[in-house]
Amino acid sequence: MVRQARGLLLAADGLANAEIARRCEVDADTVRRWRTRFQAEGTAGVGVIAKGRGRKPSLPPGTVEEVLRLTHSERPPDTSTHWSTRSMAARLGIGKDAVAKIWSDHNLKPWRVETFKVSTDPRFEEKLVDVVGLYLNPPARAVVFPYDEKTQCQALDRTQPSLPMKPGRAGTMTHDDKRNGTIDLFAAMNIATGQVLTGLNKGHTGADILRFFKQIDAAVPRALAVHVVLDNLSAHSTPEIKKWLAHRDRRRWHLHFTPTSSSWLNLIERWFKELTDRRLRRGTFTSVTELSEAITTWAEHWNADPKPFIWKATADEIIAKVQRGRESLRQINSQTDH
Repeated sequence: MVRQARGLLLAADGLANAEIARRCEVDADTVRRWRTRFQAEGTAGVGVIAKGRGRKPSLPPGTVEEVLRLTHSERPPDTSTHWSTRSMAARLGIGKDAVAKIWSDHNLKPWRVETFKVSTDPRFEEKLVDVVGLYLNPPARAVVFPYDEKTQCQALDRTQPSLPMKPGRAGTMTHDDKRNGTIDLFAAMNIATGQVLTGLNKGHTGADILRFFKQIDAAVPRALAVHVVLDNLSAHSTPEIKKWLAHRDRRRWHLHFTPTSSSWLNLIERWFKELTDRRLRRGTFTSVTELSEAITTWAEHWNADPKPFIWKATADEIIAKVQRGRESLRQINSQTDH
């Protein structure tokens, strides 16, 4: 359809049939047929295969429907968790490439699985609206900080040196590793600037978290309010933290808790992914000290050219999606109960 439309536009520009054929990689007779059909049928005939023409279907009637039914509702006879092109082809007596084409046409990928969990927090909608509202419409004269801890960052070294990348081969690293200790990373991102405050501790007790809250407090000018988005970890609400927040000097502080099982709602998790993908996963560290220095250096480079993450989804869109998920779970549970 696209090729034919491009050819007709070239014809409208006055190009000869032979030149159109060359540019569209067809023969001149094909271009003539395009022009004749367009003259007779207009845009309705563009890209439409005439009856009796084109490649004839090679699959028995109902094969596509059966592939889709089996993919959605049954498992292979060997009790595998999902179908492969070969197991489906053997089941129906067709080629594996035909199965792959059917899955591609219907955007099905049985070999992939994604994790999820629908929050059961009774205050889910309330907390969601609160946090998303902060992202989409931050308060005036205030700084918003998504905050969390990335616990148990491991100082991993490899058992053998990695081999360098060369033409035709990716860089390599051993599948096993040596563990040289862990460190907990505390991070809070200014959603307006993208700059990140970080802290490294051996644990994440209430005292450790309070120390980092004081770091945030010292970094924000006194004339601005502080809004912190965080999860429901019990260490975030210890008596010492509550006492510190209750002081009149902390009246500018406001905590906004994400719903349970909703870490995706905290923007700092997106920064943790950047850190993991670009520095930690393929890094080698002989000690916790080396790991700490690497994290600190990478964060300093990030802050030299920060890139804020822009939240776009509205609370209504998220709630509608979650409601669909809950309804699907109810239907599955109902079927299971019966």
